[in-house]
Amino acid sequence: MEPESPPTGALAPFRNPAFLWLWLGVVLSSIGSWSQTVGAQWLFINDPNAATIISLVQTATALPMLLLALVGGVLSDAFDRRHLMLWVQVYFVVVALLLSLLTALKLMPPLLLLAFTFAIGVGNAIQLPTWQPLITELVPRSQIAAATRLDMVSVNVARAVGPAIAGLVIAAFGVPPVFAINAACTMFLILAILAWRREPTVSTRVRERFLPALRAGGRYVRHEPVVRLILIRLAMFIAPGTAMWALLPLIAHNHLGLGADGYGILFAAVGLGAITAAFTMGRLKKRMSANTILSIVALAFAVAFALTMVVPGLLPALPLLYVMGYGWTATVSTLNAELQLYLPGWVRARAIAVYLMTFTGSQAIAAPIWGQIAQHVSLSAAVWVASGVLVVVGLVGFAWHFPESEQLDRAPLSYWSETELIDEPDPDAGPIQVVVEYEVPRDRQEEWLGAMTDMRRSRLRSGAFRWELYRVGELSDTFMEIFAVPSWAEHQSQHDIRLTAQDQAIEELAFSFVSTPPTSVHLLPAAPIVPGPAGSG
Repeated sequence: MEPESPPTGALAPFRNPAFLWLWLGVVLSSIGSWSQTVGAQWLFINDPNAATIISLVQTATALPMLLLALVGGVLSDAFDRRHLMLWVQVYFVVVALLLSLLTALKLMPPLLLLAFTFAIGVGNAIQLPTWQPLITELVPRSQIAAATRLDMVSVNVARAVGPAIAGLVIAAFGVPPVFAINAACTMFLILAILAWRREPTVSTRVRERFLPALRAGGRYVRHEPVVRLILIRLAMFIAPGTAMWALLPLIAHNHLGLGADGYGILFAAVGLGAITAAFTMGRLKKRMSANTILSIVALAFAVAFALTMVVPGLLPALPLLYVMGYGWTATVSTLNAELQLYLPGWVRARAIAVYLMTFTGSQAIAAPIWGQIAQHVSLSAAVWVASGVLVVVGLVGFAWHFPESEQLDRAPLSYWSETELIDEPDPDAGPIQVVVEYEVPRDRQEEWLGAMTDMRRSRLRSGAFRWELYRVGELSDTFMEIFAVPSWAEHQSQHDIRLTAQDQAIEELAFSFVSTPPTSVHLLPAAPIVPGPAGSG
């Protein structure tokens, strides 16, 4: 009798107690984080340079992700993610308590506030590339998609609740208690991590060294056109869309005449729209393609954002903020899902880190621009320019498509034959050059050369740092493919975990044009090596 398959409904991951409690911890921690952001933005709302300071808070939050997320992805791939998550939360608590204390003592000038905001961003740059891959350890494979959507729900619940709580607390008690709330919320996640009784696992993988792992992740993203296109589409939306987050305090205070509590309500409307998107995108995706969804929601976001400069008060603004929250999350979750489906496991945390770098880097770069336009031209000019850019993004998206990833098989596939060497090289020996000889009939060489373009991308994204193709001058039908890998350990990783069914299909197509099976040799560094048993690289 076959074992019963785990349930796969939208809430099925909650049947796993570890996921449930950690998810709740992430929700509370995110509520605290969003409260902290609102407190930081509202602290200097009456300052003459409020527009610049508020936009720089957004930048200080996002810039660490741009600088350090890939480092976080490498650490996530290399170390125990549970321990990494735990120490990051301890760091958050210490920073939040110091921020609350200094603010209460009136010792928080704008530059110090930005420094503390940056420090919190550093923690986020380590946490986010750690938490998302950690989900795969908490639930069965069949529930990963549902768990990922629930993670989006947690972000948007926090986005709705955190600012609303912050607005009420600021109105009643001022800003310092908001920073203390952030520390208290994070404590729950610490307790959830400590209570998680993780089953011991035995890993046969040798931990990649930091710098080679960093370079390998960068090479994969650089040489994978689908990933690059997803990242470009993300940046195209986030850069103008982040004007909503950067300018919302000014829209609330200067245009709509609202206080901190009204600003919190506007923020809550954005969050409610985001939650609605998280629960409805699955059904919407069944009716239209991801590319069509992205274009439609960009246009809807643009129209709603432009209308915020027309509506007279809080109530008519709420549905506009709801639409913008829906559009923001629909875009981010759709692109995130497409990326997750496309990525192979060996590079997932690092590629997600690059996604997060693109996401937050676009915010960090664009937010000050919108703040400066609002400061030196007008608030309405900043809103309308951002809306116009979003209209262009939506229209371009109808023509600039990336392939859908849902049906792709991204599991590792070890299909290369074993390498029979006289002596086993040291894992750090390198660079290693692999030379593959092809005999291709003259009448098929043009088609074969076209197929080798995809072969080049396959070699480079799986670990090669150089790829070359030569014709043998003395023969009319013989070619030499040469690709270099930094070390023997990385070449073994190519054999064992870095290739997928997509790479196999690329090789099979190229090999279908040859007249005899290709042969390969490995060129090793000339330095002497210690004789030993040959391994299966």
